[in-house]
Amino acid sequence: MRITKFTHSCLRVEGAGVLVVDPGAFSERTALDGADAVLITHEHIDHLDPDALAEAIDKQPGLRLYAHADVLGRHPRFAAVATAVEPGGAFEAAGYRIRAYGGRHAVIHPDIPGIANVGYLIADGSTNLYHPGDSFTVPEDTTVDTLFAPLNAPWMKLSESIDFVRAVRPGRAYALHDFLLTETGAKISDGHLERLSGTKYAHVAPGTTIT
Repeated sequence: MRITKFTHSCLRVEGAGVLVVDPGAFSERTALDGADAVLITHEHIDHLDPDALAEAIDKQPGLRLYAHADVLGRHPRFAAVATAVEPGGAFEAAGYRIRAYGGRHAVIHPDIPGIANVGYLIADGSTNLYHPGDSFTVPEDTTVDTLFAPLNAPWMKLSESIDFVRAVRPGRAYALHDFLLTETGAKISDGHLERLSGTKYAHVAPGTTIT
């Protein structure tokens, strides 16, 4: 399994097939090149760029899309390639075994209506990774090898990210959801995570591939 981190919250997983998670408006469209399947955690534009996804489907007619029913209901043009995902469900996509967790986006403010959010545990025969979307949902029924932990967002504070990594106890952790931070701000957050998370942690540049 090779994982390429694209800008913000987008991951491209290659091995059994090509699987892309959360190709949003902040991430590079090249993340979708040749994709067999796409997983969407929730409807926000930084996690789902509908035009980029439509372009990818035109280029790759066999591409499959997996997302919560609420997300798919907002984008009926993808109905022909889409499969609804519910928290607790398991399925296969692009040659990977996937389990869905959570159900709700973290609270931004009580006055902002809540939306659905699904985290994904993606596994092949020997290892796995977990992408929580915009949540700190812990997949308590499994061991996580590689965790991508949100670093900065309007809905979180850094202490929550630290506690999230501690709760998951992965083999290693990498920064996710990091586009809104300045370089200086990221260094401060990274320093705290490196010292306090309790696991091996790194913040990698967009385009970095992890094996």
